Amino acid sequence: MFITVDCPECKDETEHEVVADSRDRLVRCTVCGHHQHIPREREPQSILVKTIVSREGTSMVGLIEFAEGDECFVDDHLVAEVGDEAYGVEVSSIECGEKRVQRAKANTITTLWTRTIDQVVVKISVHDGRNTIPLYMECDGETEFAVGERYVVDAKRFKISHLKLRDGPLMRKEGWKTIAHRIKRIYGYRS
Repeated sequence: MFITVDCPECKDETEHEVVADSRDRLVRCTVCGHHQHIPREREPQSILVKTIVSREGTSMVGLIEFAEGDECFVDDHLVAEVGDEAYGVEVSSIECGEKRVQRAKANTITTLWTRTIDQVVVKISVHDGRNTIPLYMECDGETEFAVGERYVVDAKRFKISHLKLRDGPLMRKEGWKTIAHRIKRIYGYRS
């Protein structure tokens, strides 16, 4: 194996042959034959952070792997491992010791609180003039829903009148759309 490093004899960057590869590398300059020890590049350590994964009423304890020096933010989309399963999750809270913060270096995080976004259950309230019918639809987290569109859930046809998002706003304008994992509740009327 050959690498390019500075040679103290040639006073230039030259190609070197790796003679021995252990804790550090013993290399020989292919131009002048000078031998020298080169420290090995330190590979970044991985950090496993305890993660609580919420999935529609149940919580599981898992892990998320970060590289040394990585930073995590609330609303980041990551992959959490729970046993042999992997889940796409969104970070809802970061715990560092006794405090909850909006962002933190991976090595300072005590626990990440997350919710699954790969498969979600969307809550729907359909009004038929007299009653409000609660419906639940399991779908992919990236499924789009739009105000004014017609849908069928559990043999009930309805048109979306507005969408309540998890982060607060209410979408009422015809044609506005969002993806399922951002929705807190869909409101509609029978059609």
